[in-house]
Amino acid sequence: MNSSFNVADFATQLAVLLFAVSFHESAHAWMALQFGDTTARDLGRISLNPIRHIDLFGSVILPIMLYLFSGILFGYAKPTPVRLDRTRNPRLADIAVSSAGPLSNLLLAMIGLGAIFLLAHIPFGPRLRESVFAPLLQIAYTFVLVNVNLGIFNLIPLPPLDGSWVLAALLGEKTRIFFAQFGRFGFLILIALSYTGVFGKIISPVDHAVFSIIQWILS
Repeated sequence: MNSSFNVADFATQLAVLLFAVSFHESAHAWMALQFGDTTARDLGRISLNPIRHIDLFGSVILPIMLYLFSGILFGYAKPTPVRLDRTRNPRLADIAVSSAGPLSNLLLAMIGLGAIFLLAHIPFGPRLRESVFAPLLQIAYTFVLVNVNLGIFNLIPLPPLDGSWVLAALLGEKTRIFFAQFGRFGFLILIALSYTGVFGKIISPVDHAVFSIIQWILS
């Protein structure tokens, strides 16, 4: 278990995570709308209000468990309902809608890196560097890290993650049926990955790469 629990750090990461998953699910809903399916929009899922997307286990309990056991914070929101039978070109819609969430998080990460670049080029004085620059840099770093982790992890082809539905759309109906059946155990697998530390080992190289990029921007 992570012995260095930091309330302020956890609160910052959780706030960023809730925004990230809200943006993620809104992207799914928005993309479905572009293909003609209004289901998610009609349910108010194109929204950055976390209350419309929050899942008690995935958005609260799992992040706390992960942070306590690995020091890494991750979570998910309620799945966005999509009716592929209402879309134009269902197969293409499936690929686009499934990938929209992870790609939206990677877009947010790029915006976060841009913010860090701007911060690095603002001439803060000694006092402001400690009182303003340092906190803003920490928030921006967290913003980038959470969104990169969320985007890349969701591209893993393991149900119920988005990558599995992208793969199923590419490979055909038999793969979709298999993933739909296998997906019943997906959350248990995610819990096992977090509890055993495997999740941390998957994400750790990504985190190191992000840290190196930010160090390069700041140098």
